Amino acid sequence: LEFYASPEKFGSIGGLEAMKTWLQQRGKAFSEEAREFGLPSPKGLLLVGVPGCGKSLSAKAVAAEWQKPLLKFDLGRVFGGLVGQSEDNMRRALKMAEAVAPCVLWIDEIEKGLAGAQSGSHDGGASQRVFGTLLTWMEENQKPVFTVATANDIEGLPPELLRKGRFDEIFFIDLPNPQERANVLAIHLTKHN
Repeated sequence: LEFYASPEKFGSIGGLEAMKTWLQQRGKAFSEEAREFGLPSPKGLLLVGVPGCGKSLSAKAVAAEWQKPLLKFDLGRVFGGLVGQSEDNMRRALKMAEAVAPCVLWIDEIEKGLAGAQSGSHDGGASQRVFGTLLTWMEENQKPVFTVATANDIEGLPPELLRKGRFDEIFFIDLPNPQERANVLAIHLTKHN
């Protein structure tokens, strides 16, 4: 896990209005008042789509907008050479995220980190065990850790990850339409004077 400071907010994102509205509504459910009231914390969302269209920027903006720490989780660095090391690394990373909670856990390009989980990889089953640990944690975690996972290729994701209950919502991020392109251009023109 790596702490990731992000000054970007939803105003830095051109387009994606449905996702921004959804996140603004869920942000209220992620507050201390909501927990005291007894509302369950939102689990997270999966952003799938074309590379370079704002998935990672959106993940960073969630943390900045909600004023929560952003932890970037590099799944590729979980895997170790010793038997059981990968699973232990995964458990320690997830425990660390729980210790920092409330926070946003950003898993960038999740399909690449889980590539061996559904294919016949030659790692002695470590990929499948790591994936199983992640799935169990996503299902049973009670701490306020909002997971934002990004993926370029939905076909590279194991179907178990897409099952309802793992993520609250899945958004497809496509190439921007002409109006969204104008918004993106306006944001950059303002940002660079």
